Amino acid sequence: MSAKIIDGKAIAAEMQEEMKGEVKALKNKPGLAVVLVGDNPASRVYVNMKKKACARLEIYSEEHKLLRETSEQDLLELINKLNVDEKIHGILVQLPLPDHINEGKILNAIDPAKDVDGFHPINVGNLVIGKPSFLPCTPYGIQQLLLKSGIRIEGKHVVVVGRSNIVGKPVALILLQKAQGANATVTVCHSRSGDLSYYTKQADILIAAIGRAEMIKKNMVKEGAVVIDVGVNRVDDPSSERGYKLVGDVDFEEVKEIASAITPVPGGVGPMTITMLMHNTIKAAKMQKDIR
Repeated sequence: MSAKIIDGKAIAAEMQEEMKGEVKALKNKPGLAVVLVGDNPASRVYVNMKKKACARLEIYSEEHKLLRETSEQDLLELINKLNVDEKIHGILVQLPLPDHINEGKILNAIDPAKDVDGFHPINVGNLVIGKPSFLPCTPYGIQQLLLKSGIRIEGKHVVVVGRSNIVGKPVALILLQKAQGANATVTVCHSRSGDLSYYTKQADILIAAIGRAEMIKKNMVKEGAVVIDVGVNRVDDPSSERGYKLVGDVDFEEVKEIASAITPVPGGVGPMTITMLMHNTIKAAKMQKDIR
């Protein structure tokens, strides 16, 4: 058996095509401001991808590139300006931030109505109680990837490996909701879970988001499981021009022989993260128009 490859690029492109129509139907163009502090190479790549997606969808975008030495106060002042700027509907502060800046304080300063990353405590709280809110983009993208691939979530046992605030916890909450496209039984595992394979082998849908290259092996996966790989890890590869290659948290070559469906890295979850950011920005523009 060889798994069906879940093509995140193709699903994202299809969804973005639909979003173009939504943007055209709006009187005022949605606006996204991305704030980048310092010059983390991975962050730079993500910011460029976001900028390209905005251009494709005709979403207005601003990039605020700040020096690594920028003070917390200066960053807070910029966020306050963006909060009251009527042409900006979504604000995204690219993480991680330099050590001298308190990440929690910065995320809390963003107007929850412009928090298109879904990290503000108000939006996180709404997710917990099942109230409409902005959902974090990667977890939301995972749910859409499953639904658009025709994979049933309701009644399935989902095992999430990883408990970060960015992926692990929110994806568990999204799939646990008493709602369409959810209603799963969810187990969350992490580095202190003891015998990890005891849990992963029970999964109908296994979501790996632990940040360790090719950690999930074939003997840790139930035959016929759906495997969603969120990890993006650089490993040395002398045969590559760059000297490295990108791999996920799942040993793709091994696990594709036993899974029924699997996401590749790259080209799986990544494109969906950007797509859901565009979705949240359009949603924010619609909501703010109604408020005004």
